[in-house]
Amino acid sequence: MVSSNNTNNTPELNFMLYSKSAEYAIQALIYLAEIKPDKPVMISEIAEAYNIPYQFLAKIVQTLVKQRLVVATRGRNGGINLAREAKDIFINQIINAVDGPPPEKEQCVIGLDECSDVTPCPLHHKWAPIRSQIREMLSEEHLDDLAYRVIEKRKLMHS
Repeated sequence: MVSSNNTNNTPELNFMLYSKSAEYAIQALIYLAEIKPDKPVMISEIAEAYNIPYQFLAKIVQTLVKQRLVVATRGRNGGINLAREAKDIFINQIINAVDGPPPEKEQCVIGLDECSDVTPCPLHHKWAPIRSQIREMLSEEHLDDLAYRVIEKRKLMHS
């Protein structure tokens, strides 16, 4: 997706590594990791905090429950909590839970039908190491660290 909302009239690339659903799932789980609730948190609270459409987030939460990343409690005091410690939930697990596992064959960064070391696209040799670094980063980043950094960011923004 290309937009031109910047001031120097050069196109700005808005590159998505994962779906909007995965983005919202990550935000919701960071919220839970950040506040460390002692009781279940209502989905509407998270939706409001991150400005996520409630129905959309409710559907995402169903997937997160099925994938055992969150537990849901029904009833008057119901809501959701992390299914395990925030330090044990990694970003790639959230993305894979919502978007599915990565494709068996590497996808071409510029949309060509086949892209590999044997049949490289024009950007393959530059993109392949970046893709590897991104995958590594997503598999090493856990919710506990992200929540801490969100808290630190908020402190900086309010000082």
